[in-house]
Amino acid sequence: MKTVLLIDDEEKLRGLLGRIVRLEGFEVLEAADGKSALKKLKQTEVDVVLCDVKLPDTNGVELAGTIKAAYPLVEIILLTAYGNIPDGVQAIKNGAFDYLTKGDDNNRIIPLLYRAFEKVELAKRVQHLEKQVGEKYAFHNIIGASRAMQAAVELAKRVAATDTTVLLLGETGVGKEVFAQAIHYASKRQNRPFVAVNCASFSKELLESELFGHKAGAFTGAIKDTKGLFEEAHTGTIFLDEIGEMPMELQARMLRVLETGEFIKVGDSKPTKCDVRILAATNKALQQEAEAGHFRQDLFYRLSVFQIELPPLRERLADIEPLAQHFAQFFATKTNKKIKGFSGDFLAVLQQHSWPGNIRELKNLIERSVILADSDLLDADTLPYEIRRTVQAAGAGKTLSAFDLASAEKIHIQKVLNYTNGNKTEAARLLNIALTTLYRKIEEFKISGHQL
Repeated sequence: MKTVLLIDDEEKLRGLLGRIVRLEGFEVLEAADGKSALKKLKQTEVDVVLCDVKLPDTNGVELAGTIKAAYPLVEIILLTAYGNIPDGVQAIKNGAFDYLTKGDDNNRIIPLLYRAFEKVELAKRVQHLEKQVGEKYAFHNIIGASRAMQAAVELAKRVAATDTTVLLLGETGVGKEVFAQAIHYASKRQNRPFVAVNCASFSKELLESELFGHKAGAFTGAIKDTKGLFEEAHTGTIFLDEIGEMPMELQARMLRVLETGEFIKVGDSKPTKCDVRILAATNKALQQEAEAGHFRQDLFYRLSVFQIELPPLRERLADIEPLAQHFAQFFATKTNKKIKGFSGDFLAVLQQHSWPGNIRELKNLIERSVILADSDLLDADTLPYEIRRTVQAAGAGKTLSAFDLASAEKIHIQKVLNYTNGNKTEAARLLNIALTTLYRKIEEFKISGHQL
């Protein structure tokens, strides 16, 4: 139920106003002064506060600021017997929803209450959505049990709480933007904008305007002032993907932003201030590019205050299966299919593929396999022939069938189990796979504790 807190030292007026509000179906709490009002706010969730300006222990205008600081979603309507413009202005500055004069504006109270409740409801929905987004991009949702990936996650967690510029390094498709989003949503800027731009997607002129904005008349077609992404990201985070592709002419302007926190719009003569955290990413060896004169060294050193290198998928084989499971469930839901898992030959091909496109390539392959699947298990027949052929050709100079690959995997698991005397936890550690994965493979291959 929607709840209103009435704060007024006049008991009769408080009682009368309380009855009017209750008739609208709202729950009403009452307080005679600021101290008891703050106590009730701690004890009960309140949506809207109706507060007299003149209270025995405080001023309602000041109390409004205190309440908004502690409970930002609560809306406050101030009531006064003697309205004056300075108090009204200060009340709005302190976060009050509106400021009414008793007697003159009585007929406005109920409509105003409904409007205040609408604003509260909208703010709660926005907060819920922000929480969902933050949860979606949280570090614990990054899939990767391999040591290399866990080390990268640990570094990202440590730097997230700061405002330090971060340079994410790694091949195309390793998940650099996912890391950038996780860093943003774990930072103090999490409720502020996250803006991403691919520097390789624009020409020099377009990228300059995209990043810094432009004034009307700056170039043909510039009919009005336009904000750039740095201005849009003010108080938040901007992610500059493919920073190594940024034209040299723009790199000097980027350096100015990093050093002074300001930029000049295209066609403008005055600088614009911005408070933005910069995260950048590249698939190039940026230090070598800088040494070769293809990238400004001063900008490289400013960007690389804190570097995180993300490993390619071929170096984190233990993560292939959990990633594949995640994508399979995602696309199964999307296509209304039931996918329980993978056949042994399917996983064998995935484990032996070189993954030049990394996680992005894996995601696309799983989507294709889910679409082609005729049963609740994904098998190698749903994978592109080119990948199956390449994997087979790479198999120690001979062509291996899917059956041979599965047999090799079974024999290897059996040998490790024999080595650990049937200790499955130790075997999973040596195999660098999850214990649940080992149990599934034991069941799939019908492996006993000791055979060889």
